Amino acid sequence: MANKLEMKFYSSRSPKRGYSWETSPPPVPEEKIAETLEADVVVIGGGISGLAAGARCTAKGLGAIIIDKNAHLVALAGQIAAVNTSVMASKGIHIDKKQLAADWLKVSGSRVQEELLWIFINRSAEGFEWLLEIAGDCLEVGVYVGYKGPMFNEYPGTHHIFKKKDCDKYVNFGGGMLACEILEKEFLKNGGRLFRSTAAEQLEKDGDGRVIACIAKCADGKYRRYRGNKAVILATGDCSDDREMLEAFCPIGLRPAKVFPRRGNTGDGQKMAYWAGAVLDNPEWAPTLHALAYSGFQGFFLHVNRLGLRFMNEDTWMQAKSVRCLMQPGGDYAFSVFDGKYLDEIGERWELIGGQGMAPLSTVGDKYNREAMEKEVERNLSAGNGFKAESLEELAALMDVPVDGFIRTVARYNELAARGDDTDFGKRAVLLTSIVKPPFYALKWGPALLDVFGGALTDARLNVLNADGEPIPGLYAVGNAAGGMYAVDYPLLLNGNSYGRALAYAMQVADSISGS
Repeated sequence: MANKLEMKFYSSRSPKRGYSWETSPPPVPEEKIAETLEADVVVIGGGISGLAAGARCTAKGLGAIIIDKNAHLVALAGQIAAVNTSVMASKGIHIDKKQLAADWLKVSGSRVQEELLWIFINRSAEGFEWLLEIAGDCLEVGVYVGYKGPMFNEYPGTHHIFKKKDCDKYVNFGGGMLACEILEKEFLKNGGRLFRSTAAEQLEKDGDGRVIACIAKCADGKYRRYRGNKAVILATGDCSDDREMLEAFCPIGLRPAKVFPRRGNTGDGQKMAYWAGAVLDNPEWAPTLHALAYSGFQGFFLHVNRLGLRFMNEDTWMQAKSVRCLMQPGGDYAFSVFDGKYLDEIGERWELIGGQGMAPLSTVGDKYNREAMEKEVERNLSAGNGFKAESLEELAALMDVPVDGFIRTVARYNELAARGDDTDFGKRAVLLTSIVKPPFYALKWGPALLDVFGGALTDARLNVLNADGEPIPGLYAVGNAAGGMYAVDYPLLLNGNSYGRALAYAMQVADSISGS
């Protein structure tokens, strides 16, 4: 048996005892349970990870039920990462898997269960190809070009899917909603049963300690038991909408002034796993902090804080910019400052940039779209997320930053640009551009919390582990309810890896439960 002292993580060393989620609720009395529904597999959660797991289980001949507390399908992301797909091969794109694993470990402070990371690396393409196979000839698929630079490298394995114009099989146009619709239709076609407005509240074990069911409250106000004769799979998403869990596991997630609505992502699966004896990831869990508050575009231009002072090397990725901004006075926003030459300057450097934040998603493509870039900037100005002025003094006043300090900052930046050597922060010389030609612009941007990645630790079969490192019979976890693959910082080096992980884990968990 594993050494217990080595395996007891958060569950035995809480940084603060007394959180409400640490106490399991009392069992629902049997007389309040209206009925019991059974299947081989019960999946708790009907987002992409739950739908993928359910659809794959039914494809393997397993009967399955999916329950989800939302009244309708929810999918907020739009990108799917996969490693070395046929689409990538057709474009001459290949990822060195070993280098990707090494870079992932670095970003995560080496706090990763490597076997879980390699499930994603080795099976994400398989999962993505399966999704394409299900959809038939209905999809257009592209590969997104990410950030390219010395500070950070985004791997080119991010896929975008769109419905073809002549396809009437699906309603949704593209992204996560389309992926989930494809999986949901496949699940139902294979005989799966889907119950929405059904909120799981607790797991049930038999006398041998095997998780056999969950108790859920349904839309009619009644409790029902959903029994999984072979497995119960947690696929409930993250905990970004639970302030206590953020305090315990990801306190930096409490700092952004802007939070994307997560529609009840309150760590339900993590809590139920914890009450069932599971061990959770050690803090700090990895947040997705994207610089999407206010303007979603920062570019490579001069970045100044709320005091009008430069504070970073702007030649980096969106997650890094968000964290740097949080460290500044005020912390909820900063500005990108540029001048009337910006359209030419971006176009001249198009092949050197890419990635979220360096170029707006509306402009991303193989070729520079000057008109789309101008419209994006004008859209942000109209929305109040930026300012335009004929002088730097007027711009500083609109930004509400100290004028003298801002003027000195711009003068210093122009000096570095003229010299072609950023001795202050080390930006690549090719991305140093002067700020001298009216009109002058300042786009306001800031960090927003999207997700928090951490959950129940599992083995390579995705069987949830207890605090002694032993599998809890019958209990599995996938998607953001599962831990072990992220820590410290979200690895944006491969955009959309959360959705890619959902597909890879679906392949793995279905194999584990079916025995194939």
